[in-house]
Amino acid sequence: MSDGPFLVPVLGDQLSHDLASLRAVDRDGAVVLMMEVADETTYVKHHKAKIAFILSAMRHHAEALRKDGWTVDYVVLDDRANSGSFTGEVARAVERHRPRAIHVTEAGEWRVRAMLDSWTDRFDCPVTIHEDDRFLCSHAEFDSWAAARKQMRMEFFYRDMRRRTGLLLDANGQPEGGQWNYDAENRKPAPGRDLLMPQPIRFRPDAVTKAVIDMVAERFADHIGRLDLFHFAVTREEALRQQKRFLDEALPRFGDYQDAMLTGEPFLWHSILSPYINAGLLDPLALCRAVEERYRAGKVPLNCAEGFIRQIIGWREFVRGVYWHEGPDYGARNALGAKRDLPGFYWTGETDMHCMAEAIGQTIDHAYAHHIQRLMITGNFALIAGIDPHQVHVWYLEVYADAYEWVEMPNVVGMSQFADGGLLGSKPYAAGGAYINRMSDYCRGCRYDVKKRVGEDACPFNALYWDFIARNARTLARNPRMAMPYRNWDRMKEEDRVATREQAARFLDALR
Repeated sequence: MSDGPFLVPVLGDQLSHDLASLRAVDRDGAVVLMMEVADETTYVKHHKAKIAFILSAMRHHAEALRKDGWTVDYVVLDDRANSGSFTGEVARAVERHRPRAIHVTEAGEWRVRAMLDSWTDRFDCPVTIHEDDRFLCSHAEFDSWAAARKQMRMEFFYRDMRRRTGLLLDANGQPEGGQWNYDAENRKPAPGRDLLMPQPIRFRPDAVTKAVIDMVAERFADHIGRLDLFHFAVTREEALRQQKRFLDEALPRFGDYQDAMLTGEPFLWHSILSPYINAGLLDPLALCRAVEERYRAGKVPLNCAEGFIRQIIGWREFVRGVYWHEGPDYGARNALGAKRDLPGFYWTGETDMHCMAEAIGQTIDHAYAHHIQRLMITGNFALIAGIDPHQVHVWYLEVYADAYEWVEMPNVVGMSQFADGGLLGSKPYAAGGAYINRMSDYCRGCRYDVKKRVGEDACPFNALYWDFIARNARTLARNPRMAMPYRNWDRMKEEDRVATREQAARFLDALR
């Protein structure tokens, strides 16, 4: 065995100082390897701001590790010797450092896991892949949980995570307030213009970030998105500042309006913390405990604290479990047989549907949209229009700064597009224009009439919704949660059903 250092590759979503692989070695006898590689920036055409955020955060994290006493070997994207892949860069680092062993924290995606698994045979030194204990639930624990159930439902998984962490439990181990879930209180529509609406901190790019932005602008000019509005935190300290801003100013009303949408207001009372959590700059459990502290101090209502904590220890952990439990072919599922191509306006925002233009426009501007915009606007449209779910999945992976395959794929393939046939969600999240009108002000600024189903100015969501119901009857009619829509469809006059489906067909035929 070589008497060289331990080599510790750190990936772009592992920007945490307490990473398992770092804890496994003595920093005085280790070299941390960080790599910007072409494969990771181009395997899909990521949003320019997403690439800039990750690369700038990596460079800042490398400097923070150096200040903390680590030796860091950092490979920049435009290094002429850069091989373009993780495996290629580890191979070059092995030549440079002749390590005694490699320690790496497990990858977050199947694609990268296959690379790490190949290193044992490729390199002439021991390779240890450490479990990523930044998550609460290990792969083995989730597999055991899933095996004991006929259906995997997030609500029951979430309750187990509450019991495990003790979050929002009373002295008797029961849920605070007597309920596990206060989602019914978290569906208030957009309140209108609120002069006290909080705004996330817009962080000014420093010299490191400016250099990255310039490089991204030149190298990825044909990717979606803007860079002139770049505002992301790129250090743990900045991410903690945004965390405090959320806790102080937005969390007290987050629950009430977490499903609301408002023209020209992309952020509302949302945390804007998911990019930092998923990249490793923030500790998700520590964040949840900070939310709980605000509730116990009387600064935050229970529905707001519970709603946010559920997103982190419930939904985030659950979809990761589903991703790894179901295997690498999960993204190819298409239970409803949807085959239509994704329309071009998903990359431009140029459509007369005001809700779609708003959600896509802010996505282009900020690499961000909140969960209801993703689920009930862009996702809902793709679902009821019969768009190929794999194309939808790739688009979401490309355009959002917080999108890594392990979290994005189950949300899109399972939750949004129902392409897994109901494994993740108990029903399709399909809706007509009435839902959008109830939860937003989008319909007021639209050329289409949300109250009409047919006609030149009829809201496309209305006819598309009923067309979705009709064409998927064989698959969905027996779903008990879809009984009411099918009863309503059956009650319609035959001429109304025909006119509705013809309206949908005309709209779909015109899609480009």
